[in-house]
Amino acid sequence: MKKDIAITINFTGGIISPGTLLRLLEVAEVAMVKQVQFGLRQQLLLSIPEKHFKTFQKGCDAHGITWQKGPKPNPNLTSTYPAAGIMLADSWLTEGAYKDIFDTFRYTPSLKINICDQQQTFVPFFTSHINWIASTHTHYWHLAIRLPRTNTILHWPELVYSNNIAAISQALEQQLLNGQQDVNILLGKIKEQVPYIALPLSQPLSLPTFHLPYYEGFNKEADQHYWLGIYRRDETFSIPLLKELCNICLETHIGELYVTTWKSLIIRRISPQHRPLWDYVLGKHRVNVRHAANELNWVVETEEDLLLKRHIIRHFDREDVRTYGLCFNVRQKSTTGLFGSVVIRLHGSHASGRLRSMDRFDILHARDFNPNTSEWLMYREQVQKEHLGVYLVSLCKAFYEQNSREDLLQQYYVMNNPIVGGEQQLPMVHQCGHCLTVYDAWAGEPEQGIVPGTAFENLPDHYRCSLCESPLEAFNTVSATNK
Repeated sequence: MKKDIAITINFTGGIISPGTLLRLLEVAEVAMVKQVQFGLRQQLLLSIPEKHFKTFQKGCDAHGITWQKGPKPNPNLTSTYPAAGIMLADSWLTEGAYKDIFDTFRYTPSLKINICDQQQTFVPFFTSHINWIASTHTHYWHLAIRLPRTNTILHWPELVYSNNIAAISQALEQQLLNGQQDVNILLGKIKEQVPYIALPLSQPLSLPTFHLPYYEGFNKEADQHYWLGIYRRDETFSIPLLKELCNICLETHIGELYVTTWKSLIIRRISPQHRPLWDYVLGKHRVNVRHAANELNWVVETEEDLLLKRHIIRHFDREDVRTYGLCFNVRQKSTTGLFGSVVIRLHGSHASGRLRSMDRFDILHARDFNPNTSEWLMYREQVQKEHLGVYLVSLCKAFYEQNSREDLLQQYYVMNNPIVGGEQQLPMVHQCGHCLTVYDAWAGEPEQGIVPGTAFENLPDHYRCSLCESPLEAFNTVSATNK
């Protein structure tokens, strides 16, 4: 029987040099590897045929490539670096700030560590054991500790300075691995071991409402460059595809590739003049870069999890289900480090000799459907695989019903039309005196070059009514009820 050896290569913070990746792919190709995967912790996963393992080992040694063997490697240090500048803006946490922190890690972490921007919703906040979250104070961080093998979160009572992150992480690892679970005792021991700069915690950590940015396809950066997100339905990337992507990066002077926590790949700083090269390679390898959003918002770890996800997605497609604002987590093995609005987990475990058709699943959801909470509520227990889709559709409907309880349209109307003298003041609009068409400042008039948000007072003199082409002078200011 053929046997493969699992290899993991960690890319700190999800950053990959195209040149390094190309050399690695060439080594893997000689070792008869056809495809690779990216992991939930922004690392590269390979399966090396056993008879070619020595060839792979020699190739890595020749190029100075660090790798780990076996199913339980040291975890990678993950970060929101791939989202900086494209999904995150107006933050003091720049790409340079990330790299300065990465450079301070002079040891190999044994526990999972996250370094995240506070305002993002792209990387799960609490799936690591040591979670650093940027505060509103420049170069100061919140620290949230998830105790090993649990979903219990402890919050550090101080903000920590950037330069001290690595040293505190290393000291914390020792304490946590020794079983220490009291935050006050941890605080005292760390202060004894690591003198660090801190600020008092004036207010608790506040996180944004979860919504997963669409991380696929070509998207514009602020300066007219493009970024490209590539997701693969089967979570595998062929060696020839990745080699060509690396070669384009090297030819067009793109210095970094980025692995996301969603097992996808991001390429940034693509010049408009070079986009045809990327279109060519995507077409050549038949890469689809516009999957439905309800296929992208899943956290799965194993091949079994992926198969269950596909089963549920087929049901979602048939029912045309909206899942925006939700995230689904399939867990048939581990039950800690959960992230998701909805969790589908195996009830019990696979019994020896038990038919998979007898498996039953529990459906849970986070309180208020907030994936960053550590509190999970049972929705349905011991559900057959064939019935999962039906119950999950109902749960999605419950999520939107909950979010629709507050009439946002009415709130918007009240906020923008204050009560004066005991009566609601109705808005004034600008209406054509000839055909009664109302100018909509919110929508603008793109056909006439009027961008959305242009107030009536700022319209150019050559503006004409969109229906009857009457000039500006023909418009009257009237109450909304007199339109």
